[in-house]
This record gives sequence, C-alpha cells and structure tokens, in this order.
Amino acid sequence: MVHTLPPRQRKVRILATLGPASANPEMIAALYRAGADAFRVNMSHGDHSGHAKVIAAIRALEKATGRPSTILVDLQGPKLRVGTFADGSAELVTGQAFVLDTDPAPGDAQRVHLPHPELFAALEPGTRLLIDDGKLVLRVKSVTSDCIATIVEVGGRISDRKGVNVPDVVVPLAALTEKDRRDLSFALEQRVDWIALSFVQRPEDVAEARRLIGGKAALLVKFEKPAGVARLEEILEIADAAMVARGDLGVELPPEAVPPLQKRIVATARRLGKPVVVATQMLESMIVSPTPTRAEVSDVATAIYDGADAIMLSAETAAGAWPVEAVTMMDSIARSVEGDPDYYRRLHFTETFPDATTADALAEAAGGIIATIAADAIICFTASGSTARRVARERPGAPLLILTPKREAARRLGLLWGAHAVPTKDIGSFEEMIAKGKRMALRHGVGQAGAKLVMMAGVPFGTPGSTNVLHVATLTGDELKGYA
Repeated sequence: MVHTLPPRQRKVRILATLGPASANPEMIAALYRAGADAFRVNMSHGDHSGHAKVIAAIRALEKATGRPSTILVDLQGPKLRVGTFADGSAELVTGQAFVLDTDPAPGDAQRVHLPHPELFAALEPGTRLLIDDGKLVLRVKSVTSDCIATIVEVGGRISDRKGVNVPDVVVPLAALTEKDRRDLSFALEQRVDWIALSFVQRPEDVAEARRLIGGKAALLVKFEKPAGVARLEEILEIADAAMVARGDLGVELPPEAVPPLQKRIVATARRLGKPVVVATQMLESMIVSPTPTRAEVSDVATAIYDGADAIMLSAETAAGAWPVEAVTMMDSIARSVEGDPDYYRRLHFTETFPDATTADALAEAAGGIIATIAADAIICFTASGSTARRVARERPGAPLLILTPKREAARRLGLLWGAHAVPTKDIGSFEEMIAKGKRMALRHGVGQAGAKLVMMAGVPFGTPGSTNVLHVATLTGDELKGYA
C-alpha cells in the first residue's frame, strides 16, 4: 500500500501503553487516530498469548493505514518483593523491630520472608528498605547471611508480595531475570521494534541485553535507579535510547530530586543523539477523570519544552476509563506548546555538538540552512536511520521526511522527534534522489509550488553510514501536475 497519510502536525511523539482498557483492535485504532505514534506492551502484566494478539493488531493497523507501526516491549526487570503473610497482611508500627529472613514460612507483624539472597550480601547497617513504593520505610540495624534486622521508621500496613526498593546500595542483580529472558525471546520472535530494559544499574547490564538482542531490535534503557543515573553517559553510549522512568526514581530519591534529574537525562540524551522518552504519571488523574489537572498539563509541557523525543502514557491508556481522551489531551498540549513562538528558542537551550564526522557536520549545516532560507522540509535518505537521528538532534524547524528501504528502520524511528518515516525503494543516483525527494514531498504534503527542500543522502547510495551529500531543491509548477 502506498503511504499517503500526512505527517503528524507536531514534533514530539506519543507513546501509549496498551492494557485491559485498550488491548482490542478497535481501541488501538482509536488511540492511533487520536495521536498515538507508538505502542508499549508491558511484560509485567498479561501472558504471551495475549501480547501476541495485541502485536498482531498493531501490525494489522499498519497495513490498514500504510503507516509504519512502532512497538516497544517493556521487560519487567528484577523486581524485589517480600514474601507472604499468614493473614495476608500485617500492621507495622513506627519504632518497632521487624525482621526479613530466609525462612519461607508466612510472615506476621514481627518478620517476613525475603526471597532475594543478593540483598543479604549487599545491605549494611544504616541503609534503607522502602516497601510498597516507599509507603513504609525500614532502617537496617544488622545483617547476617539469613537475617536482616530493621527498625520501622515509617509504619503502615504491609501485605503479600509488596515491592522492595533499596536506594542506598547497588544490588548485585542481573538486569535480566529468567522471566525477562523468556519475554525477550518472545518479543524478538514477534519482531518488535524496541526492547525497554528495566532497573539498569551498570553499563554491563546494557551490554548483556545487546548481546541477547543481536541487532533484531533497538534497545531503550530505563533510568529508574540512582545507581544507573550515576553512570548515565556510560550507559547511554551503548544504548539506543533512554527513558526517564519517574515512578521508581521518585521512590528511591526525594521527590524534589526528580525534576533536575529529568532535565539532566533529557539533555544528555539529546547531546548524544539518542531518543529520550519522559514517562510516568504524566496525566495520572485521567485514569479516572476525563480532564487532567493544570499541574499535569504543565508537567507534560515542560517535557516538550525540554526537547524530549517522546512522552508516554502508562495506566492512563492501559487501564484508565478515558484512554482516547488521554491521548487526545496529550496531542493538544503538544500542539499548543509547539505553537509557542518561543518553542524553538527554548529547545535550543540545550547545546548539541556534532561529532567530528562528515555526517554530523552536514546535519548541523542542514539545520542552519533550514533557518536561513526558511526551507519547507528536510528529506533524509537513510538505510539504518542514523542520518535521521543526527538531523533530529538539531531540532530543525521544518518537517523531517525520512525515506528508507528498510521497514524495520522506519518502524524504529517512531520514537524520534519530528520523524515521519516512509518505507520506499532505494535510490541509485543523484538525479533519482532529487526526483524522488520532490515526488515524496508532494505525496506527503510537505511541499507546494516554490517549496525549498533540503535533501541529505550518502554516496555510494545504499551504503549505511556514508552520509556525504546535502542538496537544496525547489519544487516547480510542472512538478505539481498530478498532485492537484
């Protein structure tokens, strides 16, 4: 099918999580029409059979619309949890002693099983254990090989299998559990586009995931632990994209520490030319309400002004009562922000410096040319998507039309700022590049008579990593024939 849909009228991408409220084909199509550019499948919930149906529905939507679909599978990661209680829960009182041990017997108000031997080796007196997203706080008093003695600093009710966060130490846990490995194998069999790696603490975690993925998908790293943020640049150097996962960051760090970290992660990813997603609780109230709070609207707007490539909806679309309305609202916020006359000036508060390569030099030059001559669009011919990522790093003011012979590359570009990717046959000559660029600009609505088009490609054509051509073309009246 020939792709005829025009580009979205905004630069930032919207990533929508699918779940019980949105996993059927009709709702997926409705979310797409409302503005969702990519879809997240969360492996913390559901089973492979259900996920396979969702993935098939997204690919069917791709065929129906002619527009590449982007699927991100989010691995659960090594989630730490306490065991069970004899009565299903227990009340912990502030100031009391409480023990976590290796005994699998059901717990009570004095003790509970902790089925994670790694913690017994990693914890030290004085470190904290945060239970149930930080609702309860335990302070470690002493540790042996089978017993962690604590004092309850913030009490409350603790129940079966509640999560445990350990913000003060690096826990020697592999980023990929056995479940993650099974889920990863399934995702690669389904030929998804992105794999999200959870609870990353070290660059070695990313290297192991890359080895297992073997180039079959792109790799996004979620920054949700202080240990991972401490090695931000090292980790980003070997990842393909980043996510600011503010939920767990806000548990393990004081809430006031999260906004500066968000800005730091976004700015670092932009400087390195890696797409960056801002996620968690963006329109949280829309889980139950058809309208967001004003503070939530400002939060989404801040991420867009900072230059995030994508913004994500979690429970709002996965389990909420108003999934389509949540996407519609996010789309409206993005359009409003990007319509601000100061938007591009604010975007460029973050300086992005080109690497000492021809491709980076041309991408930087393309941004300057667009601004100088008020070009109507920039057209990238790319096999791997690397040229498009370089251009997007400059945050140009004109639409970014990406032409690639590889459908997989077009799909992966669904998380890239401003990208409108089109799978199409490769070009073989300079003349063909100009003719095809003009033709595709007309077909996709990014050029009219007199439009100036900035084109980038590599010679010899079809060779990845060879970007070395920058050309400005003008659409004439004759070329508009047949497109009236």
